Amino acid sequence: MSASGSAFRAELTKLRSLRSTYWTLAAAFALSLGLGALASLSMRGGFDRMPPDRQADFDPTVFGFYGLAFGQLALVVFGVLAVTGEYSGGTIRMSLVAIPRRGRFLAAKVLAVTAVAAAFSLVTVPVLFAVAQWGLGPHGADPGDPGVPRAIAGAFLYMVLMCALATGVAAMLRGTALTLGIMIPLLFLNGQGLASIPAVRRFTQYLPDQAGYVMMGTRPEGGMFGPSDFGPWTALAILLAWTAAALAGGLLTLERRDA
Repeated sequence: MSASGSAFRAELTKLRSLRSTYWTLAAAFALSLGLGALASLSMRGGFDRMPPDRQADFDPTVFGFYGLAFGQLALVVFGVLAVTGEYSGGTIRMSLVAIPRRGRFLAAKVLAVTAVAAAFSLVTVPVLFAVAQWGLGPHGADPGDPGVPRAIAGAFLYMVLMCALATGVAAMLRGTALTLGIMIPLLFLNGQGLASIPAVRRFTQYLPDQAGYVMMGTRPEGGMFGPSDFGPWTALAILLAWTAAALAGGLLTLERRDA
């Protein structure tokens, strides 16, 4: 087996040996489905009381992925801890002795983390879609509706890329509290909390979570919290740019700073 393959297997073994990995992802799966079902049932009951213009703009697909907020948070924490846990526990030195090439070490860790994130998302995204559309009843979407397969794929890619982005940020900052102190407000305050302010939304629409919601929708230009100035393919490019920048910063930090 090649050195890169051995490094990947070593990183995957680290993740599988942590009991918290299974409990965290299982809890995130259950909470995502629960939140998605509750939100969809609530919307189903109040849909007829919505103004006609809001009914016309309603996108059941992106709304159905509202429950991914919990899954997203779990993957972000998972990606952060996969990196910062080595620094807090002091095992980073042994890891770098075993894999002296730091670029190979980071690549192996990112691939292992995203492989777990992909497995989690591959199950969570379609199940959540089915549960949420069931909750919406006659207002829901079918898997074969125009744009829905792309939106499901977009939700999957969003979850995986957000985990990779968190891993890159953690490699730059190295501390759990500091990294989560930046990532969580970025995802839940700056993006969603300010999305309803038109003057601010022109900037916040380019944040990772907002680009992700555009990817999850079926409309040419739209998201969870209002219309955007770009469509799903541009949103994917924006999220890829955020992820690439975070990973490049993580690699630069890893190569220039001591363990």
